[in-house]
Amino acid sequence: MRLMPLPSAALLLGALAVPALAATVIERRETATIVAENVPAIPESMWERLNAYQNTRAALSAGWVADGRGQFVLTRFAATTQVHWVRAPGAAREQLTFFEESIAMARANPRRNGFLFGRDVGGSEFWQLFWFDLDTRQVKMLTDGDSRNEKPVWSSAGDRVAYSTTRRNGTDSDIHIVGLDGAPSRALLERGGSWYAQDFSSDDRRLLVQRYLSINHSEAYVLDLETGALTPLHDPERPAAHAQLAFALDNRAVVYTSDQDDEFRRLRLRDLDTGRVRTLSADIDWDVKAFVVSPDGSRVAFVSNQDGWSTARLIALPGGEPLPLPALPRGVATPIAFSPDGRSVAFTAGSAAQPGDAWSLGQGADAPVRWTWSDLGGLRREELVEPALVRYRTFDTVDGERRTIPAFYYAPPAARAEAPVPVVIQIHGGPESQALPVFSPDIQFLVRELGVAVLVPNVRGSDGYGRSYLLLDNGDQREDPVRDIGALLDWVKARPELDHRRVGVYGGSYGGFMVLASLARYDHRLRAGVDVVGISNFVTFLENTQDYRRDLRRAEYGDERDPKMRRFLKRISPTTRASRISTPLLVAQGANDPRVPASESEQIVRTVRGNGTEVWYLLFRDEGHGFRKKPNRDLFSAAMMMFWQKHLLDGRAASAAVAGGDR
Repeated sequence: MRLMPLPSAALLLGALAVPALAATVIERRETATIVAENVPAIPESMWERLNAYQNTRAALSAGWVADGRGQFVLTRFAATTQVHWVRAPGAAREQLTFFEESIAMARANPRRNGFLFGRDVGGSEFWQLFWFDLDTRQVKMLTDGDSRNEKPVWSSAGDRVAYSTTRRNGTDSDIHIVGLDGAPSRALLERGGSWYAQDFSSDDRRLLVQRYLSINHSEAYVLDLETGALTPLHDPERPAAHAQLAFALDNRAVVYTSDQDDEFRRLRLRDLDTGRVRTLSADIDWDVKAFVVSPDGSRVAFVSNQDGWSTARLIALPGGEPLPLPALPRGVATPIAFSPDGRSVAFTAGSAAQPGDAWSLGQGADAPVRWTWSDLGGLRREELVEPALVRYRTFDTVDGERRTIPAFYYAPPAARAEAPVPVVIQIHGGPESQALPVFSPDIQFLVRELGVAVLVPNVRGSDGYGRSYLLLDNGDQREDPVRDIGALLDWVKARPELDHRRVGVYGGSYGGFMVLASLARYDHRLRAGVDVVGISNFVTFLENTQDYRRDLRRAEYGDERDPKMRRFLKRISPTTRASRISTPLLVAQGANDPRVPASESEQIVRTVRGNGTEVWYLLFRDEGHGFRKKPNRDLFSAAMMMFWQKHLLDGRAASAAVAGGDR
């Protein structure tokens, strides 16, 4: 849907909505699924320029077919992501699922030809789990149809699934188990809090489970499925993050990642009889992001995140001796699963200049094997822009030296660059996340078509740079990452090729809060801002986010029920400081967002318009926390590019596009 019909008359906000002197006319377009306020019609020529970028696609490995006949992958051929079957490297993709809603995840069954998949309605994130039998092509729902169900783990026999569910009370995440026979699920663990299954033992008598409290505090246990006994693997006196867990060495040991007594999440091996722990990645001063254990439990393939780029390794157990493994192309990768015969590991891998694809690496092989070749929409891979990693000084010191913040810097090609060029600063969400050099059609369009430089910083509080860095934004330090954006503006001003008078900020979720907070603090230094599903008031956000998330978010942001913390959260919230925002703003939101409710966007739109400030607003009624349907993503992207053209390029790039007409 590219152009929505205008109503018969523009809507005028009355005196109750905004002060009379700041009355704002709202031009509203509306369909069954989209509301657009003050968003101009998109010229045909803009759609044509965006077409190649919007038709790029990625393919994510979902694991191996149990009998060895290829891999399952998640990719999009129409409007939504679905599951496909690739029988051999480079073979055609056969689409297996055909739903109006995107498939959120898929897990191949280790013993039976088929896969589990998760799907919600309208971005609600109340996922239901389904079994797809590849041999019969039948689909069976395994969950109750109402609760939120996630993080499924197959039993070793492939006949049962353990998963987390909010079924009991809508707040706690318990662990249930369900078979493929149609019988209802039963509870394995109901303890209160957020519990997740991790791995079955090879005899399916024990289950590794995790209790998640925050990104820097989680607990690890062995659950005996016969007795219900829960044996801790962590030290309760030394809180740490205990992330992924898996059995190894004939169930005599557990492989896991943890930052206990360390800055980084190391790969470790715990002997279940003696309790002895061996660190397997002691020589890598970076986080181990993900790993998989071979079917016989004797080898581990893992990926370390080194300054944002991934390095894949293969080691033998129990000693951790390195085994030969071909290197993937430079980029970002995730190991998915060993093949049924244990000879190869499926990976998803991509880069800033290449959407993700399914690959496999074989022990001792000469080269990686590429299974899918995702479309670039007609773009030339060699002409796409890879970022440089830069570090800029910020306001505080570490060991007597100014702290530095890492950022990925996408510079326009010389043929597109003015002197100097405008800048967009893109801020990731989370906040416990990390901006990575992965493919973004929006970044590529900005850099290659509009000649805009893009900076993607990992401000303090980002994951991937050690435990201490991760904790730097907690509690009353919440405004310090905003000051990191101020330091980046100083860096931009010192760069002769960048125009510090034409800088915009863009971010989603917590990144949306960072956009709004940056506008409130540095309004005179910014030309425009784009806020997607962003937090505008921490108090109302914590009060209105879904019940199952509230305590987890309080661990990061603070407890709004405490009067002192409530005052602090209210003081630093963008709605409190919105009177300072005179910078044009684009806000986009999914109506069904369970994380950051649509009310967060509505109140910042209303408040900033009260200043007489120009605000564009897009609401997608069939989306949640972000935009998963291609038509919605396309419309948002086109509106955003029009917004940047108007406010960073002074409308110059848009002027030639008007002649193309509208859709």
